Amino acid sequence: MRDLPESVQRVVLVLQAAGHRHAPVLLDDAARTAQQAADALGIVVGQIAKSIIFRRLSDDVAVLVVTSGDKRVDEKKVEAMLGPLGRADAAFVKAKTGYSIGGVPPIAHLTASVTLIDRELQRFDAVWAAAGHPHAVFCLSPSDLVQLTGAPVADVVVSI
Repeated sequence: MRDLPESVQRVVLVLQAAGHRHAPVLLDDAARTAQQAADALGIVVGQIAKSIIFRRLSDDVAVLVVTSGDKRVDEKKVEAMLGPLGRADAAFVKAKTGYSIGGVPPIAHLTASVTLIDRELQRFDAVWAAAGHPHAVFCLSPSDLVQLTGAPVADVVVSI
């Protein structure tokens, strides 16, 4: 584990403490986008559990929406559940989560985030999430994601 970046080590510790059966995988190339990650893993882009961070305006808390890689978050749906949201810039994301954009995992944040899980992820038996670094990902089931985060599953994406 010493060879892993410190940010990935934080994710590993949370996964180990939860008894999660899959360790993070380091990819040869960065996977800053859902499509890059899917291509590197040989899976469909919907299986990427991408982390989208917003700033809740009422209290400056980070709002994490974990959504399927082939979907787009409907900000109005999230606002209806959690209140007005603003954009989270790179400095806000790093300060609140401890991770850089492109490697934000759904777990092991520096400060507690309000989290919602996209119900569209339930389409898959296995999904892959960032593991704290643009080159690191880990596999889990949608139910594992709910268990690890304690977050509710919600309709948070744009309807087609």
